[in-house]
Amino acid sequence: MKPHQQETVKIDGIDKEILRFLMEDARKPILEIARRIGISGAAIHQRLRKLEASGLISGSKFIINPRVLGYTTMAFIGIYLDKAIRNPEAVRQLEKIPEVLECHYTTGNWSILIKIICKDNEHLMNLLNHKIQAIDGVSRTETFISLNQQIGRQIKI
Repeated sequence: MKPHQQETVKIDGIDKEILRFLMEDARKPILEIARRIGISGAAIHQRLRKLEASGLISGSKFIINPRVLGYTTMAFIGIYLDKAIRNPEAVRQLEKIPEVLECHYTTGNWSILIKIICKDNEHLMNLLNHKIQAIDGVSRTETFISLNQQIGRQIKI
């Protein structure tokens, strides 16, 4: 697995202002941002297209509160693989599990670190026993239940 290296993008003060407005509220009208910054809406659109093409902006999305849907247990699971070569297939199997929100290839003891969301501890136990530990190559797992997310933010622009 080759590491993916992104080129560093240079942004100016106007780009930073645009990004700050949109990071605060991605639905903020472009014309409102343009008025507040003092440039045309067309200039904002052009800058956003440039930032998207550079890879700095990778999209926008709505953020769902999983608790409202009954998902109250968040956990991080360190996965030990018996052989490093099993990583790609293990990741393909993890992608099929909807409760897996993130998957990271890591250094240290684990081969993989995943973030999952479950309805409760019983759901977590079933997921571990019947889906995650059933993946070929998984020798064992180590689970950390999150009691409360205390910081959740993006990088400061």
